[in-house]
Amino acid sequence: MRKLINSTYITLDGIIDNPMWTMPYFDEEAASLAGSQTTEADAMLMGRATYDGFSAVWPNMDESDPSTGAAFFNNVKKYVASTTLTDPTWNNTEVLQGDLVEAVTALKAQEGKNIIQYGFGSVTAQLIRAGLVDEVRFWIHPVLEGGANLTVPLTDFKASFDLVDTRVHKSGVIVASYAPKTPA
Repeated sequence: MRKLINSTYITLDGIIDNPMWTMPYFDEEAASLAGSQTTEADAMLMGRATYDGFSAVWPNMDESDPSTGAAFFNNVKKYVASTTLTDPTWNNTEVLQGDLVEAVTALKAQEGKNIIQYGFGSVTAQLIRAGLVDEVRFWIHPVLEGGANLTVPLTDFKASFDLVDTRVHKSGVIVASYAPKTPA
């Protein structure tokens, strides 16, 4: 069975939106870990907001430069959880139809590599509740951005996790990886 890995860039104050604040910290260590995440994945899962953000940027990136990751993002099979997106324009994108939990259960049952998911919102919360997220990787950046933070849209969401790995980068970024706790 494939694994669903969530990878989310986050500030010290819980901001995940518009992660341009990550750029000063995206050094060789970060590029290596990001590259291993994409090498280990052959599909990407997104909610509508992440799809809108990614599809506005990645198609304009240079795919011939391997350091950008554009070849992966533009060509990987993409699945979008959305009830409003009907005609995706980004290459190789499919909108999941019907029940999200059933659709992702079917995706995970297929042969293949990991499914990578970026960002953390209601889609991730639903999938954690359903026991479908295998690992959450928070890339904690040493910056404060101010504004609405990660927990604002998830006021009714609670979950517990076990730490599975921690990486401290020279840049100050800490990548903390967690697996959802299984209910006793």
